[in-house]
Amino acid sequence: MTSSLSLLTLIPLPPTTNASVSRRSLTHRNTSVVSPTNKWRCSVSPGQPPPPPPKHRQRQSKNTEPIEKGIDPVGFLSKSGITHKGFALYLRERYKSLKDLKDEILKRHIDFRDMASGFELLGMHRNVQHRVDFMEWAPGARYCAIVGDFNDWSPTENCAREGHYGHDDYGYWFVILEDKLRDGEEPDELYFQQYNYVDDYDKGDSGVTADEIFQKANDEYWEPGEDRFIKSRFEIIAKLYEQIFGPNGPQTEEELEEMPDPQTQYKMWKEENKDDPSSNLHVLDSGKQYDIYNVINDPVSRAKFRAKQPPIAYWFETRKGRKAWLKKYAPAIPHGSKYRVYFNTPNGPLERIPAWATYVNPEADGNQGYAIHWEPPPESAYKWKHNNPKVPKSLRIYEAHIGISGSEPKIASFSEFTEKVLPYVKEAGYNAIQLIGVVEHKDYYTVGYRVTNMFAVSSRFGTPEDFKRLVDVAHGLGLLVFMDIVHSYSAADEMVGLSLFDGSNDCYFHTGKRGQHKFWGTRMFKYEDLDVLHYLLSNLNWWVVEYHVDGFNFHSLASMMYTHNGFASFTGDMEEFYNQYVDRSAILYLILANEILHTLHPNIITIAEDATLYPGLCEPTSQGGLGFDYFVNPHASEMWLSFLENVQDSNWSMSKIVDTLVGINGSSDKMLLYTENHNQSISGGRSFAEILYGQTLEQSPAMNDLLLRGCSLHKMIRLITYSINGRAYLNFMGNEFGHPKRVEFPMSSNEFSFSLANRDWDLLAKEGIHQNLLSFDQDMMDLEKTERVISRWLPNVHHVNDTNMVISYLRGPFLFIFNFHPTNSYERYSVGVEEAGEYQVTLNTDEKKYSGQGSIGPDQYFRKTISRRVDGMRNCIEVPLPSRSAQVYKLTRILRV
Repeated sequence: MTSSLSLLTLIPLPPTTNASVSRRSLTHRNTSVVSPTNKWRCSVSPGQPPPPPPKHRQRQSKNTEPIEKGIDPVGFLSKSGITHKGFALYLRERYKSLKDLKDEILKRHIDFRDMASGFELLGMHRNVQHRVDFMEWAPGARYCAIVGDFNDWSPTENCAREGHYGHDDYGYWFVILEDKLRDGEEPDELYFQQYNYVDDYDKGDSGVTADEIFQKANDEYWEPGEDRFIKSRFEIIAKLYEQIFGPNGPQTEEELEEMPDPQTQYKMWKEENKDDPSSNLHVLDSGKQYDIYNVINDPVSRAKFRAKQPPIAYWFETRKGRKAWLKKYAPAIPHGSKYRVYFNTPNGPLERIPAWATYVNPEADGNQGYAIHWEPPPESAYKWKHNNPKVPKSLRIYEAHIGISGSEPKIASFSEFTEKVLPYVKEAGYNAIQLIGVVEHKDYYTVGYRVTNMFAVSSRFGTPEDFKRLVDVAHGLGLLVFMDIVHSYSAADEMVGLSLFDGSNDCYFHTGKRGQHKFWGTRMFKYEDLDVLHYLLSNLNWWVVEYHVDGFNFHSLASMMYTHNGFASFTGDMEEFYNQYVDRSAILYLILANEILHTLHPNIITIAEDATLYPGLCEPTSQGGLGFDYFVNPHASEMWLSFLENVQDSNWSMSKIVDTLVGINGSSDKMLLYTENHNQSISGGRSFAEILYGQTLEQSPAMNDLLLRGCSLHKMIRLITYSINGRAYLNFMGNEFGHPKRVEFPMSSNEFSFSLANRDWDLLAKEGIHQNLLSFDQDMMDLEKTERVISRWLPNVHHVNDTNMVISYLRGPFLFIFNFHPTNSYERYSVGVEEAGEYQVTLNTDEKKYSGQGSIGPDQYFRKTISRRVDGMRNCIEVPLPSRSAQVYKLTRILRV
C-alpha cells in the first residue's frame, strides 16, 4: 500500500516488524472481468467511458498549494470511471484538511509513532524505580486518585499531587504509587535507584556499593585532566570572575559597588567610545577570545570528544534485580489488584474504570465493575514462540466468536478455543481466523459490539496471557489472526465505558444528538479531537504490539462516516458521498489509521465493512482513497437471503447473481465476499441451513427431495461466492457444515438461555450430510491451497444465461460452470473456452460423497474441446450439467492446432 505520510520523511518512523520485509503490494492483473455493466452510483451518463488521461498537467492557480511528489488527491477517480466534479473538489479539500490535521498532530507529538503509542505512558505502568506510574486523560475533572483493594479504596492515599506533574494543560493526570518498604529494610542510598523487574539478578546485586561504582566510573571513564572541573567546581567561576573584575577585584559584597542598570551602562559605554568609528556597530564585546575552559580545539581532540559515550554503562551497574526489589519492597499495587480511578468533578465525585485499563471485570456480581492490575511475574508471563505468518495472496477467513465456540451451553474460554477449534480451522483449509467480541464489553448479549474497554480482552473468556497463547498457537499453525474492531461507536454505559467519563459530556464523544447513535443507543466519537485520535490510534497499535494480531476488520463504517449513521436511503447520486451528512473528521481518522498502521506494521491487513461501498475504500491514500486492503461486499449475503426466503428457485436471476457478486469493476481483487455471517442469525433471522433444511434433518436424516435441494444449493451458493470474484472469502463458524440452528445469545427474551449460544460440533461425529458438507468445503478450500486458483487469476465471466439458469466463467486454466435450474438437466451443454485441449473435472458438487446424486459418472469427467466459437471464445466444450449442480474443470493438456 502506498502511504502518504509525507511528514514521515522529516521524522523517520521505522516499522516495528522486520525491516527486511517489503511492504505488501496488491497488484491488479490485466485479466478482464466480462460481466454486465455495473456502474458506480453517480451522476455520470450510462455507458460513458472514463476520460483519457491529460497529456499535460494543468497549471496550478496561484492560490493552490503545491502537492507533494507522488500525491494525487483525485488519482483514483479516472481508474474507477468517476467524473463527478463536485466529488473531485471534495477530495481536494479533504486532502488539505488531512495536511492540516497532520500539522496539528506534530505540534503535540514528536512523530506519528508517538501519536499511536499512548499506551506506553497512559494507564498503569511499572517504573524502573521502585514505583508504579498511572496516567489518565480527564480534562473535566478537578481531582484524580487511584482507589482499590490495595489502599482500602481510599480517595486520598494515592492522588495526583500539585506541583508534581499532577495535571497538565491538556487534562492528563499523573499519579505515582510508591512501593512500600518492608519492615526492617533501609531505604535505598541512591534516590533514583533502578530495578530490573524481569531478571532475578543483575549487576547491581553483585555486592559492589554505589560509591565503588562511581569511583570506578571516574577512574575508567575520565582521562587525565578531563575531570578537573568536577574535582574543582569553582575553577570556571573564579576564572570568569577574574575576567570581569580583574585579579584585584572586590572580594566581598561590601566592596562590590552597586552596578548601574543596562541603559545607564550603555550610555556610559557610548560616551567612552564616541570617537571610535566601530561604535556604529553597537557591539559591546571587544572581540577578545576568552580561554575560560582551556579547551584544546584540534581535530584529534574534537573527534575523540564526539566519539566518547556518556557513562551510562556504569549507571546500569547500579540497577538491581527483581529478587532484590522483592526483598526490600512490597509492590504498591500487587498483581491482580482491583482498582478504579476516582475523580472529583463539578457535579461531584465519581469512580470510573480507567480508559486505558488492559484487564477489566465489567460485571462484578451486579456491582460496579473494576479494572484488574495485570503485572504477572516473569515466570508466569507468556513468552512468544512463533513469528507472524507471511501474508498470503488470498484470504480464506474463518470467522468465530470465542464464547459460543464450545459444544456445551456455556461461555467457552480462550483455552478451549485454542485446544479444540484452532486445529479444526487449520484442517478445514482456512488460512486466517477473524475473532468477534474479543474486546471487553459489559453485556454479553451484544456479542461484543458495544465495547466498554478498548484496551482489554474480555475477562469472561480468560486472561490476557490466555489470549496471547491463542494468537501464538494460531501463528504456529500458519493462521493469521484478525480482530473485529469497533471504532465506529462505543457503549453508552457510564459506570464501565467512556460515556461521561470525567463528568463532562464532551470528553470522548460529541455532545447533543450528534453524540448519540440514532437507533442503537451508543455514543459517537469526536474524531476531530486530537486526544480522541490519540486514544483510538493507540488502541489499534496496542493490539498489534501487545498481542501480535495480523489485521483488523473495521466494523460498521457507515455508522461513523455519516451523521445519519448510515440509516438513509441511498438513491445512487454521487453527492451522497460528500454532502452535509458526511463526517469528514471520521473519514480523516480512517485515512490516518491506515497510513499509520501500514507504516508501523507493513504486513498489517485492514478490512473495511461499509454497506454504502464508499468510493475509494481500497485505493491508496496517496491517490485519494481510504487505504484499506480489502472491503466487504455485504450485498451478496443480502441477495442470497432474499432469494432463499422470497423467490422461487425457478425465478432466480442469473444476471443479478453475477452483478452482485462481481461488484465494482476495477476493485475485484480487493473484495471480500461471504454467503452468510453471524449477523443474520444473531439479529433474529435464521441461518441458511435452518432455512434450507428446517426440521427435516431431525425428522428424516435419509436423503429426500427437500434435503437434496437444500444440500445442493448450500454447496453451489458457497462455491460461486468463493470463486467468482475477489481474493478474500469469509465463513462464519459452523456454516461450513450446515449448522442447523441459529445463534441466539442469552437475554431476557429467552430467559437468559445458553441453549443456542454454542456450536453443535457433535454433528461431525456422525456419518451423513454434515460430514459430507464439511468434506466439500475442505475440497473447495483446496482449490486455492493446492492450485492457487483464487490468488493467481481473476475471473472472466463469459456465460450468463437467465433462461437456462446457467453461469460459467474462466479463472486461468479452470472452468467453473453452474446450473441453478431446479429441474432441467443438460446432457451436452456448450460453453466457450479459450484454450483448446482436454479438461477434467476436479470438483463436482453432485458427487455422492458430498450428499449429491452422482449423476455424472467418472467416465464423463474428461472432455475435449471443439473448434467452434462460443461465448466469444475460440473454442468450446460440451459438458453434462445436472440440475442444481456445479462442476470445476481443469485444463490438463493443451492441444496445439
